[in-house]
Amino acid sequence: MNISREIAPHLPYLRRFARALCGSQKSGDAYVAATLEALIADVDAFPSNLSAKVGLYHLFMRSWSSIALNVDERPDEEISAAERNVSLLTPRSRQAFLLRTVEGFSVEDVADIMSVSPAEVEALIAQAGREIAERVATDVLIIEDEALIAQDIEFIARDLGHHVIGVARTHKEAIELAKDRHPGLILADIQLADGSSGLNAVNELLKNFDCPVIFITAFPERLLTGERPEPAFLISKPYKVDTVKATISQALFFERKATRVA
Repeated sequence: MNISREIAPHLPYLRRFARALCGSQKSGDAYVAATLEALIADVDAFPSNLSAKVGLYHLFMRSWSSIALNVDERPDEEISAAERNVSLLTPRSRQAFLLRTVEGFSVEDVADIMSVSPAEVEALIAQAGREIAERVATDVLIIEDEALIAQDIEFIARDLGHHVIGVARTHKEAIELAKDRHPGLILADIQLADGSSGLNAVNELLKNFDCPVIFITAFPERLLTGERPEPAFLISKPYKVDTVKATISQALFFERKATRVA
């Protein structure tokens, strides 16, 4: 097969996974680049018994495990809380958790990507869920104009133990809700039915305070262009409940403060 053509559609999602795994856009993108460089240097390294997507993630995990691109030599007092949190979560359980619940791979595919048994994958996912749940709880703002989806997202957030300060259907409502009580997490659609923009609302809110942002949208390609700053946490509609839960936990676990997205 033509490997470059086969893996190309999966690269935006590999970048998303890498950033969530590393807790950093810079580190995640560096690992993706290292994976592609290794593949160019040795095309035969691509596992012929796996699909293009599974094979690509398998090669990425080999790079992530063997290349210390994100080694940090700073004094302990300069290391961020997010980086300290990463050290508290078992690396292998975090990998399995993200691959299964965020990237949507089957247990069998995760096993192939990580070179472990399906039973070990299931054990690692359960372990990660317990570890993350012990460390996160915050106030949540939801920006979503579709009532049923907003209600579903609110239920998911509350089920995880978070407090929802409100649901905004428009840009204006989002600004009003966050005016007196800054949320610790924002869950936002980018296109609202009345013509206002959830993306614009998020950018305006981030001028006044910092917090993680998760975009939940039917138009992920608008944010995954590779040509400008991209969100670390992005969920495509229709979504799976487990995916939303996992992404909320990851965003808060890494304490990833969002940056404005053009």
